[in-house]
Amino acid sequence: MEHLQHRRTVFDGWRSISTAIFFTTVGYAVLVGAPVISTAWVGLLGFSEEQVGRVAGADLGGLSLGAVLASQLVGRINRRWLALSGAVLAMASNALCMEFHHYEQVLWLRVVAGIGAGILTGVGMATLAGTCRPSRAYNFMLFAFCLSQPLELKVLPMLSMNGIYLTFVGCYLLGLLFLRWIPPRPEDPALDIEIDVEEPSHRHHVEHRHVPAWIPWLCMGVIFFTYIDIGSYWTYIELAALDAGVNHDFVGSVLVWGSFLTAVGCLVVTVISNRFGLARPLLLALVAMASVAFMLSNGITETKLLVSVFGFNLLWIFVDVYQMSIAANIDHSGAFAALIPGAQGLGQIIGPNIAASLLGAGLGYGSVFEMSAAAALTAMLIFGLTYLWLRRNIPALAYSP
Repeated sequence: MEHLQHRRTVFDGWRSISTAIFFTTVGYAVLVGAPVISTAWVGLLGFSEEQVGRVAGADLGGLSLGAVLASQLVGRINRRWLALSGAVLAMASNALCMEFHHYEQVLWLRVVAGIGAGILTGVGMATLAGTCRPSRAYNFMLFAFCLSQPLELKVLPMLSMNGIYLTFVGCYLLGLLFLRWIPPRPEDPALDIEIDVEEPSHRHHVEHRHVPAWIPWLCMGVIFFTYIDIGSYWTYIELAALDAGVNHDFVGSVLVWGSFLTAVGCLVVTVISNRFGLARPLLLALVAMASVAFMLSNGITETKLLVSVFGFNLLWIFVDVYQMSIAANIDHSGAFAALIPGAQGLGQIIGPNIAASLLGAGLGYGSVFEMSAAAALTAMLIFGLTYLWLRRNIPALAYSP
């Protein structure tokens, strides 16, 4: 019988994990607050619904570019300097957004802000991937999102546009105080995993296995399509509900209270993965995620909105923990883990832009949610093929918690 070997490293210290979680929480802030930030761009800056999709896509596309850059550098240079450069870039761009408010100016500034956020997030993700139990570390990270998401959805609508940008600047500045707690370099080589093999005589030995590079790339593809779903859904859910005539206060309450279900997801996700592994629950979660998006394609009522948003927030946690942990189990060096925000950001730029194009063509919000559901099902099919290969060739990875 084979099991993944879990060996404690310098990345398992609570200071390292806490700092990495803070970096990722700040880096993902625009993603988490997308519904209210999108509404602010419309209400405070006068952007059209189509322009909102372009700006949101630019911000999260920049996140993708920054993460790709971080993935190439986390194993080569001091990660503390890499995180510092990302934070400075993000702070400068957000500060300039306080001075320049025209659509074209904001569009390009958000690209640069996203790149800085992507670099910082990539460093945080790579740090968590280096721990002995990545699924536990990523669960802690997503639990932090449980706290930040309702806080953002509640506080950001109370602020001016400049107040929102200033809040982001302050969070990046705070993160720099703990920069020295990030381990500067990885301990494990890329795509090299340790497997504890139990022999028939009950004796154990550790084997090193090299994972083919196309396996983590397929995992990135799964994350990419998942975030086309998330990006299109989360960018337009509030605007779509308001367009359908749902009461504004009810929509706001659903978004805030629905975000607390991510905490429920965090409490049960580890229990489920310990019993069933990571892969099989991920397949079911992706199917369910497609369902809660598709149910809005034929119109939005208060009941549908409540069920869909609550289900979406619960499933988001499941999908993220499983996807991130699988990628980290495959590559403890952090190179592919740092690329996760890149796959997420690329999905985020394509998802809102496809949605914006559908709206620009006059196809309505129903087509947006149909596309969102199709993306989740595509992710499920890709991961299904990946899971079948792992189960046949490296079962320790296929069934690992």
